[in-house]
Parts: sequence; C-alpha cells; structure tokens
Amino acid sequence: MKALSIKDLSVNYGKNKVLKNINLDINDKHFLGIIGPNGGGKSTLLKVIAGLIEYKNGEVKIYNNSPNKVNDVIGYVPQASEFDRSFPINVEEVILTGSLSSKLVIFKKYNNQDLKKSKSIMKKLDIFNLKERQIGQLSGGQLQKVLIARALMTKPKILLLDEPTASIDASSTTQIYDLLEELNNNMTIIVVTHNMEAVSSYFDSIACLNKTLYHHKDEKQLDSETVKSVYGCPVDLVAHGMPHRVLNKHGGE
Repeated sequence: MKALSIKDLSVNYGKNKVLKNINLDINDKHFLGIIGPNGGGKSTLLKVIAGLIEYKNGEVKIYNNSPNKVNDVIGYVPQASEFDRSFPINVEEVILTGSLSSKLVIFKKYNNQDLKKSKSIMKKLDIFNLKERQIGQLSGGQLQKVLIARALMTKPKILLLDEPTASIDASSTTQIYDLLEELNNNMTIIVVTHNMEAVSSYFDSIACLNKTLYHHKDEKQLDSETVKSVYGCPVDLVAHGMPHRVLNKHGGE
C-alpha cells in the first residue's frame, strides 16, 4: 500500500521556484531520509505533505487522499528552533496540544482519554518524569522527544520530522533515531536531515533534494553524479568517527 504519492509537484514563492517537478512514491511503513543543501526545498516539501502549504501544480496523495482531508493520519515535527521555548508551558501541556482538532476550539478541555494517551506516550518516550517541567528548562534532546510525543497524540500513520537532531549531542541523536526506528514498526517515517551518519544506519531509502528530487528506491547508496547534481560537489560520509564511503569513488582516484 502506498503511504505517499507525489506527481509533478511544483511550488513557487512568488517568482522563486522552490520545488520543481517532484515525483515520489513511498510505501506504508517505509523509513525515508531526505538530504540536500540549505534552501533546497526540504522543509517546504514536508509542509506540503503535512497540508500546511498549498500548491497549484501537481498532485499529492496520502493513502490515496489529499493532505487536507487526512490531517489526523499525519504527525508533523517542525524544527525545534521554530518552537518558542520562552512560552510559559510545561511538557505535559505541550504534548496535550497534539490532541487539538485542526478546527479552532476556544477553551477546549482535555478529557481523560487525552490525559491517559499523553501519559502513555510520555512513558514510552521516557519523558514522564519531565511532565511538569517548563519547556525552557529542557535540553535539546528532551525538547525533541516532547515534540515527537506531541505529534504522536493523533496516532499518525505518517510521521514527518524536520531536522530532528539539529543542535543536539551525539548521545541524544542516537536515542532519537533509535526511537524513530522503533516507531517505524507501526508507521511511515520521513525525516529531513543533515545528519549524514543516519543515512547508512537507519533509513530504508534516501532522497536528495535541491528543488529537484532524486529518490534512490530501496537502497542506501548514492551515486557520485547524483550528489554532484544536488550539492555541487562529491561528498564522502563519516559515520561514528570512521570514514564510511557510501558513494562511488570520485573520478581520478
């Protein structure tokens, strides 16, 4: 079953083309990593899939429906830097906001089911002991788990994450990806990342995006010509402190 199908998608910001003729098919419970340079359209693509950005050209289907008709099956985790850590709210309250409907409800009260669900998710993500802590007091890794927990409140079938390990230490990065690997048993996961270590360790396949998308179906290796097209130069990956080439050798070597 296809979890996601994108055909000939293009997105413009004014006269600036951000995404150009994107085509992508992802099966249910697939783990996709999207890499590419800054400004290449990676965050925009996630927001289109999440139904946060409208598009005029092309087609996006989530389990054979348009994104704005399946809000409850998509969990979206934005970059942690977009979250206002000075806002006076604690961990449990942040997570509970994930149960809010897309329709605005004034002074909504959370019911017992919401509270039980948030408690269960906090325990699963090992953050229950933080439930009363103010978000401004969290480490980067702790905040990322809280944002993932919030996205899980709707029991999504697709989880979208934008740079989930940016600005967190190596130990927290491993914890986050180990968690995502476990969650992948029950849902499709799409991650935008600059963390090249994760490319060969966790993902089922890789997509390279710089306005145009190159998807390497069912494989983790990237050919040097594709990476040159995306980054403008050959790239070697380094994993866990050891050189680990996942690209073909550069010409002249």
